[in-house]
Amino acid sequence: MKLLQISNYYYPHIGGIEQVARDISDSVQCERKVFCFNSGKNSVIDTVDGVEVVRAGCFAKIASQSLSFRYGKMLKKTFAAFKPDLVIFHYPNPFAAHFLLKILKKYPDCKLIVYWHLDIVKQKFLKLFFNGQNKRLLIRADKVVCTSPNYLKYSPWLSPMEDKCVVIPNCLNLKNLSDCDLSDKTDEIKSVAANKKICFAIGRHIPYKGMEYLVKASRYLPDDYKIYIAGQGPLTERLKELAAEDEKITFLGKISEEDKIAYYKACDIFCFPSVTKNEAFGIALAEAMSFGKPAVTFTIEGSGVNYVSLSGVTGIEVENGNSEKFAGAIKTLGENQELAEKYGAAAKKRVEENFTFEKFKENINNLIKEYNV
Repeated sequence: MKLLQISNYYYPHIGGIEQVARDISDSVQCERKVFCFNSGKNSVIDTVDGVEVVRAGCFAKIASQSLSFRYGKMLKKTFAAFKPDLVIFHYPNPFAAHFLLKILKKYPDCKLIVYWHLDIVKQKFLKLFFNGQNKRLLIRADKVVCTSPNYLKYSPWLSPMEDKCVVIPNCLNLKNLSDCDLSDKTDEIKSVAANKKICFAIGRHIPYKGMEYLVKASRYLPDDYKIYIAGQGPLTERLKELAAEDEKITFLGKISEEDKIAYYKACDIFCFPSVTKNEAFGIALAEAMSFGKPAVTFTIEGSGVNYVSLSGVTGIEVENGNSEKFAGAIKTLGENQELAEKYGAAAKKRVEENFTFEKFKENINNLIKEYNV
C-alpha cells in the first residue's frame, strides 16, 4: 500500500497537526510520502525519518491559511508519480482541499481518510465560503477521524456523518517525557517557590488559550500560591500588564523541552485555562497528567479537553471563563493533598491507558485494516 499524507506543515515545523502526521508516519509499515507547505517561499523535497516530504513554497498566510502559487501543480505531479492507494488529509486546510478534490476525480479508487482536527470557528464569515467544500470533502471521504467523542458529538459537520467517523485520541511519547533526569532543575524550582503551592500553565499566548483567565484567577488566591506561565505570543504584553502588581505570577517565556518537563514534575497543580473548541484536545494537558498532576480546566462544549481530563476523576472542571471558580478549584486541590494525589494518580493512569503512542499506533493500524483502506 502507498500512503500519502497531506498536512499543513510537517516536522521540523512544530504544531499539533504536524505532530499527529508524524505519529502516523511512524505508526504504519508501508510506502509513505508527505505533501505539505514549506515555511519559506521556495519549494523543497527532503526526508524526515526515512519518509519523503514534498514542501510547496508558501508566499503568504491569510486567516491562518497558507497560500502557494505552485501547490496545485506540485500536488498533481505527486499523485501522478506516487499513485497513492490511500490519502490521509489533515483538516482544516481549505486551500489544499480545493486542489485535492479536483485531483481525486481522476483517482476514483484512491481511498480518502479525512483527519478532522477541528472545525473552523475563528473566521466566522470566511468559514461560510467553505461550507460546500466541506460537504464534498466529507461525502468523498471513506472514513473521518476525530480526536475525541466530545468533538464528534458537538461538531455540526461531524455529527451528521457519525456513521463514517472513528475516534482516535492524540498521543504522547511517554518514554521521551520520562527518560530525563531533571531532579536538580525540579528541586531548584521548588526551592525558589519557597514551599508555596506551585501552579503551572504552558501554551501560546493567544485568545483561545485563555491565559488571561488564569491571570485573573490569581487575584482570588492567597500569597502561598505561585503561578508559572510558560509560552509567548501576541497577548504576552497584555498578560503582563494584567499581572503587573501580582507577585504570585512569573512569566517564563518560551522554555526548552527539559525545562517544561522540570516544571511538570515540580508543580502541584496543572492549570489549563483554554476557553474555546479551538482547543480540540490538549496535548500539554495530557503531558502534565502523565506526571501524575491534577488539572483544573474550564467546561468547553465540543472540545476534547473535558475528555482528556475528567472532572471529579483526574481534576476539577469549572464554568467556562469564570476566573473566581477557577481559583476556587485551585484552592480545593491546594488545600486537600489527599484529593490532589488521588486525582493525580487517576490522571497518570488515564494517560497510560488511552493516550500513549502504542495505543495510537494500534488505533491507526486497526482503522486501515478494518476498513480495507
